Amino acid sequence: MLHYALLFLLVGLVAGALGVTGVAAIAGQIAWVLFVIAIILFIVHAARGGRWANRA
Repeated sequence: MLHYALLFLLVGLVAGALGVTGVAAIAGQIAWVLFVIAIILFIVHAARGGRWANRA
C-alpha cells in the first residue's frame, strides 16, 4: 500500500511540474489517503504483535 502512495506522490509531483494542477491535486490527495491507511495498518499490526504473535 505504501508503494501505491509513493507512486501517486510521484505522479502528483510530475503533473505539478508540467502544470497540470488538477491532476496533481487529486494525485496528492490519493497519496495522502493511502499513506494514512498504511500508517494505521502498521500501527494495528504492531499493536497485535505482528508476525510473532502467540497463537495458542
